[in-house]
Amino acid sequence: MEEIARYIFEAGMLKRVARSGWWAEKIKHPESAADHSFRTAIVAFIIARMEGFDEDHARKICTAAVFHDMHETRLLDLNKITHRYIEAGKELELRVEKEQAEELPAGIKESVLQVLELSQEERQVLKDADYVECAFQAKEYLDTGHAGTANWIRNIKERVSTESAKKLVEQAEKQDSNSWWKGLKKLD
Repeated sequence: MEEIARYIFEAGMLKRVARSGWWAEKIKHPESAADHSFRTAIVAFIIARMEGFDEDHARKICTAAVFHDMHETRLLDLNKITHRYIEAGKELELRVEKEQAEELPAGIKESVLQVLELSQEERQVLKDADYVECAFQAKEYLDTGHAGTANWIRNIKERVSTESAKKLVEQAEKQDSNSWWKGLKKLD
């Protein structure tokens, strides 16, 4: 039980890990890795369903999205600039994820490791969801005056590969990020 509690405390560290790439756009206090993982999980589920995955596979990809940046509790958010200088990026992330899971009791350990095992198609959905979430975040920053983030959206548009992700990035670019609440009616 102690190992599980430590793992949960460690997961809480993601709330304090800043998404460091935004610092290049002079965003002083960007969202946390936990904020990013939460919305990425929602986007992953949606893209999976839009791409024709059944609900079980969509839930699997959604769950993988929850765990996909868990290594950042120990490595922090290694942005694109950092990756220029650290070649072992992906290998290091996998090593940390395995080390984190090793501390968990049998049964849970295997489940956590299995969550991150995705087929090529599932992995592509998760990767696109990661990018799409970033595009929506860029749009939110753009709408609050950070003009440089428009370039992020354009770059993401070029990187996503699923049709669903392309359509979602288009919508992020087009819409006002406050559009979701405009026109809401008062509940009776």
